[in-house]
Amino acid sequence: MAGDNKQQDFGDEIIGWTVSEYDKHERTKGWYITASIVALLLLFYSFMSANFLFAVIIIVVALVVVLHDGQEPDKVKFSLTDEGVMIGRKFYDYDEIKDFSIVYKPRQEIKNLYFEFKTAVKPRLSIPLGKMNPLSIRENLLKYLPEDLERTDQPLSEALAKFFKL
Repeated sequence: MAGDNKQQDFGDEIIGWTVSEYDKHERTKGWYITASIVALLLLFYSFMSANFLFAVIIIVVALVVVLHDGQEPDKVKFSLTDEGVMIGRKFYDYDEIKDFSIVYKPRQEIKNLYFEFKTAVKPRLSIPLGKMNPLSIRENLLKYLPEDLERTDQPLSEALAKFFKL
């Protein structure tokens, strides 16, 4: 029917859950004191070396961290469909995805699903599994994608972000 809003079909949902848009870290007063000291030392260095762009970057990063800390992450719907992966309003067809991996280490509180894309332009997609069963996720994904069995740990960037509470 003409004039109807047609919703694009992304396939039938196989499994879905809600994830936070980003990890929110609990930062202590000590973290803010340490971060402030480091930022001031970097600012001092940037002025001593006449690198004013570096000073601007430090100030912008500090403002972003402070403003971002006062907000709660939005909840986003994540779904595996028979056509691809849907996160929020963004859809990734299985043809775009090179492989997937699941890193499950309960003692370290790591339970994530990773997607690597065929093109280097798109970043790796990291999805927390929350209370989802990693075995059923794996079983369903194996129907559509190969599994990267060599990935046994979370990426270094995620480990550092968790360690530094960024």
